[in-house]
Amino acid sequence: MSTFIIPIVIVVILVIVVWWFIHAYNSLVRTRNMVDNGWAQIDVQLKQRADLIPNLVETVKGYATHESQTFEHVTQARAAAAGATSVAQRAQAESELSKALVNVLATSEAYPDLKANQNFIDLQTQLKALEEKIAYARQFYNDVVLKYNNSLQTFPSNIVAGMFHFEQRQYFQTDEAARTVPQVKF
Repeated sequence: MSTFIIPIVIVVILVIVVWWFIHAYNSLVRTRNMVDNGWAQIDVQLKQRADLIPNLVETVKGYATHESQTFEHVTQARAAAAGATSVAQRAQAESELSKALVNVLATSEAYPDLKANQNFIDLQTQLKALEEKIAYARQFYNDVVLKYNNSLQTFPSNIVAGMFHFEQRQYFQTDEAARTVPQVKF
């Protein structure tokens, strides 16, 4: 009877190890896909903001024709954001774009007629809503990256991650310059 128990125990142990291995691999894949989805959500929101910016700039331009340097900066920042290829580059470019947008919105303060323009108010409201969505999407992305990176670094899932070359992902962080409040002078 004991000759039957040993092979059964070995088979059960092997089944448990294989089940764990499959579970760990699938968990890593699901989490990696959540990271990709989180980045895609950020990208969608940033694209919507990039599409809104030309309308906002054109509206402000109609009132503030001598503020061309501000508008050029927004255009350059938008192009840099569109051309960024990595998470770090995109975060830095988006940070510059955010600073440029602050300058455009601050420019509007000097023009009472512009501040009362319904088109400008609508664009400003849309931009505010998009900024909130972007902030939420960044938070979600960073939370999922944390979960994914933790899975890659903790035992025993790090064994599976190493075997299949899962790589850590970068957080969406702003640079130090973006953490300071921009000063707007006219």
